[in-house]
Formats: sequence, C-alpha cells, structure tokens
Amino acid sequence: MSAVHQSAEKGYALHANTYVRGRPDYPAEVSGWLRDTLCLHHGQIVVDLGAGTGKFTPYLTQTGANVIAVEPVAAMREQFKQKFSTIDIRNGTATAIPLRDSTADAVICAQAFHWFANREALAEIWRVLKPGGRLGLIWNMRDTGIDWVAELGRIVDAHEGDTPRFASGRWREAFPFDGFTLLQEARFSHGHSGTAEDVIINRVRSTSFIAALPADAQAKVTDAVRALIARTPALAGHDTVTVPYVTFAYVTQKKV
Repeated sequence: MSAVHQSAEKGYALHANTYVRGRPDYPAEVSGWLRDTLCLHHGQIVVDLGAGTGKFTPYLTQTGANVIAVEPVAAMREQFKQKFSTIDIRNGTATAIPLRDSTADAVICAQAFHWFANREALAEIWRVLKPGGRLGLIWNMRDTGIDWVAELGRIVDAHEGDTPRFASGRWREAFPFDGFTLLQEARFSHGHSGTAEDVIINRVRSTSFIAALPADAQAKVTDAVRALIARTPALAGHDTVTVPYVTFAYVTQKKV
C-alpha cells in the first residue's frame, strides 16, 4: 500500500459505501467511445486499472471484452466483488500490475490516472499492453461554469492539500511518453440526478481527502454544503436535483 497516496488509502478504505452512493454515472456516449476510439470488442482483454468499486466496469463488460480489474484498496475490492462476482479483480498498483508482458488489448483508468500520473506507471502500462494496444483515461468533472457548482468546488477544494487531482492538470506532465502516441481528447456533457443527499452530499463525502478528514472536520464540510443547498433556488426543497458534469476522455496508443 506504500504506492497508494494516503488520501486514497485512508479515505477510500473508510468510506467505500459512500463512494458507491455518491459517484455519478457516465454519459451514454462513452459506449461509442469505447467501441470506436478504444476499439474494444468481444474477446479482447481490457484492464480496469484503479477499478475502485467498479463504477466504470459495466461499460467495459458491455463491449464483450474480458475484464481484468486491478485495485490496491481492499475495501474497494470488497465492494467490487459484491457487484461483480464473476470478474477477475486483483490486488495491484499502476507500477506493479499483476499481468504478463503484452497481455492486454487496452488499459482503462476511470477517475484514477491522476493518482499515478508518472513515467513509472506509463512504463508499466506500456509493458502489459499488446503492440498497438490503447490506453484510455476518463474523468467525470462537475461543470463549474454554473455558479453554485463553482461555490461547491470552493468548499471542497479548501481541503485538498497535496492530493493529486485531475483539475490541477499535473497529470499531463507524464506526457509525452516515448512509447505512446499523442493524447486525443473527447468531451461529453451530462447530468447526475437524484436526491441532494446522494448526488451532492454523498458525492462530497466520497472525495478522497474529505473522507480522510477527522469526523468534526467532515461535519463542518457537510454543514457548509447543506447551507449552500438551502440558499440555492435550484436545489432547496427539491426532491430531485441535477448536478451538471463534463466527462473528459483521452486515448493514446502503444507504438508498434
């Protein structure tokens, strides 16, 4: 577990259930992206690297590919096994993937690459990919172009410390990488609808560095988010609310 950032190790281990309830789904366009851009189809082998509780895994199984999940946090693996008892999930990290050389047709990192965005991880991913195999990176991000979403972000971001995050853009420093082609980007807009408790409160609680805070500090964050909900007309008093998201999807290919 030394290869796992303390925010992920502690936060996800303690709050795997909240992660399941609070995280948004992915837009329908992702299925086409996996088929047409990642070129996934029946019989191929795809590695779900940093699989977590398996939020992205159904999109991979729908392609007909054989999924091998890799996840270092035991509590997340247990949640995964409860949902996907027939899928092979293994304990491993991005710098120690438990697979032989040239095994996978594709590797997918959903909401995960920022945790291990370094050349060592890319070298290991390169090792397990077949020649011409593809690496896919995908993130769901709240659309901060909406005022109340931006304010929510400020409440959460105040506690991020040194936690790696997609929004910082630092993950891009791992590229370009000699063994891979240049990154190609796609974006999709969608919404996460449900009760404010699930799609806002539990989503905030599932953030690694929030989940790792002491209980009293977590409670203060929750109180601040509830106050935001109460003063926002689009949220207050509504049985169902929608949080706007943008999904960022990237692909690069192992050079032959």
